[in-house]
Amino acid sequence: MLLGGIRYLLPVIKAAHEQGYFVITADYLPDNIAHKYSDEYVNVSIIDKEAVLKVAQEKQIDGIMSFGVDPGVIAASYVQNKMGLTSFGPYESVDILQHKDKFRAFLRNNGFNAPWAYGFSSKDEAWDARSKFAYPLMVKPTDSAGSKGCTRVDSEDMLMPAIEYAFEHSISGHIIIEEFLEKKGCSSDSDCFSYKGKLVFTSFSAQRFDDNAKGEYTPAAFSWPSTMTADQEDYLMNELQRLLTLLKMNTSVYNVETRIGTNGKPYLMEVSPRGGGNRLAEMIRFATGVDLITASVRAAVGDDIDLIENKSLNGHWAEVILHADNDGVFDDLCISEDKQPYVWQVDLWVKKGDKVKSFVGANDAIGTIVMKFPTDELLENSMKNIATWCKVMVR
Repeated sequence: MLLGGIRYLLPVIKAAHEQGYFVITADYLPDNIAHKYSDEYVNVSIIDKEAVLKVAQEKQIDGIMSFGVDPGVIAASYVQNKMGLTSFGPYESVDILQHKDKFRAFLRNNGFNAPWAYGFSSKDEAWDARSKFAYPLMVKPTDSAGSKGCTRVDSEDMLMPAIEYAFEHSISGHIIIEEFLEKKGCSSDSDCFSYKGKLVFTSFSAQRFDDNAKGEYTPAAFSWPSTMTADQEDYLMNELQRLLTLLKMNTSVYNVETRIGTNGKPYLMEVSPRGGGNRLAEMIRFATGVDLITASVRAAVGDDIDLIENKSLNGHWAEVILHADNDGVFDDLCISEDKQPYVWQVDLWVKKGDKVKSFVGANDAIGTIVMKFPTDELLENSMKNIATWCKVMVR
């Protein structure tokens, strides 16, 4: 059973079918694209873990995942543990990883680098604690994905609107207010994999943003390799292994976000037992040949997986998340001729005349471009100036 119905599940469904598995997709939106490719669809809220458990028991499923769909991870873990299926790890551990307030507290209590952070369950409670805060800070829902509900706050007069915005996007009615960590270089958002609790594959990317987008904290591009040093990546890899050991995690793919602060400290920002959105696992397969998608679907039903191990990048890879600057009607995608030789794949999800929205959250994306460059210098120059050679034309 796959929770969710988003486009990023299509390669997961394909991999499951290639293994001979019957695929059930589940959410409350029957028109979602993934349901057209699965063998069966069930209408259930993926944030209602008891409802998901009931359906899973009725269907007598052999495994469950929420690949690329952050809101379903809690329910997937709950079903795994209740039904005795192959699990990511203890439900209590997944609950910690999936709630930013619990995760920050766990990091601090176990000696990890972590920003100061406070969790709140009401607007008044958050506002009344404002004397504890230093600016700039971030206000976020504890349980949303795709940068929904996140705001950087630079002064107290911006605080309450940010609090209200975060609560609007919180599933559980909890938000977190935390230190804004100025980063050195690019932050990283990429996928990793553990086998029986051992971290067997790690990857680090350069996560990039569009300063002109309405969603300034919604990733607009990714590239590999990262901008971190080898020593920084080794430190984060060791800290990630320590975290998985403390939480008694098992076999799973993880979407891991990290950054290096301007203070020189490396930070684990988010660790979620799911594949990332934005085709990250596909990009890793292009760049290294490591197939985390097939490994994940096999692990979910308890089948043996092929050897997963760290492999070097086979080039300089990038992914551009296509998006519109303004609401309107899609007209055309223009890529300049000098960049055409480096285009590996264009995956456009809209056609001329389709309505598009400005780029506020990850769900406003309209496609991706996969690129491979011969040198890191060429990649960097291209990624810093995407708007000059890649234009989404909207009228």
